[in-house]
Amino acid sequence: MTAEDTTIYAGRDPVVAPAYAFSDAARLVRVPRSTVRAWCLGQGEQSNEDRRRFEAVIELDDPDRRHVSFRNLVELHVLVAIRRQYRISLQNTRRAVTFMRDHLGGEHPLASHRMLTDGRDLLVREGSQLLNASRSGQVEMDIVSAFLNRIEFDPEGALLRLFPFTTSSIDEATRPVVVDPRVQFGRPCVLGTGVPTDVLLERFLAGELIDDIATDYDVDRGLVEGAIRFERASAA
Repeated sequence: MTAEDTTIYAGRDPVVAPAYAFSDAARLVRVPRSTVRAWCLGQGEQSNEDRRRFEAVIELDDPDRRHVSFRNLVELHVLVAIRRQYRISLQNTRRAVTFMRDHLGGEHPLASHRMLTDGRDLLVREGSQLLNASRSGQVEMDIVSAFLNRIEFDPEGALLRLFPFTTSSIDEATRPVVVDPRVQFGRPCVLGTGVPTDVLLERFLAGELIDDIATDYDVDRGLVEGAIRFERASAA
């Protein structure tokens, strides 16, 4: 963290500074806002006379529990992968994260560098359980791997950036959009520019041509198209 980062974020590491409202986080990871709230705050369920409380899956960095940090955003990104692969309940997801915390260490295992290595081997479904320490057979991890590969760490294992999907396909190879907590306060930006993606969408919706926008910012046309595609898909 640089001196400039310290000044901007009131002495806090930008990775853990409260930065995203639940609605913003939901847009970035493409799940309903209610899902983000449930994962971050827990939820109660009423069934006849039986009332049960499901604990939160993610430990929010915001002490006021109103915003999501970049680290929490990465955790949400990983949880989307787990849910998409295994379709497990909130209750079982919470147990899974507790299991992973015990085996990987730390309070935020889903946002740790070890998630890219040891975490892959822990993500094994056996019966109704998501995680199991002993692998009983090779499990297809293509979906989870596609999500994990879009998280960038520095050589020491610290979180750097997240590359959100800009299409509905997890096979998407391009990365035109980046979320970096040290750039534009974590707003999604066009890769390599620091230009927020919503700015490009506004210009496009105002009638400007993609080629003209690309020329103004000296970026490849494909990056502008990807940014606009991302914004439109996120708003859908």
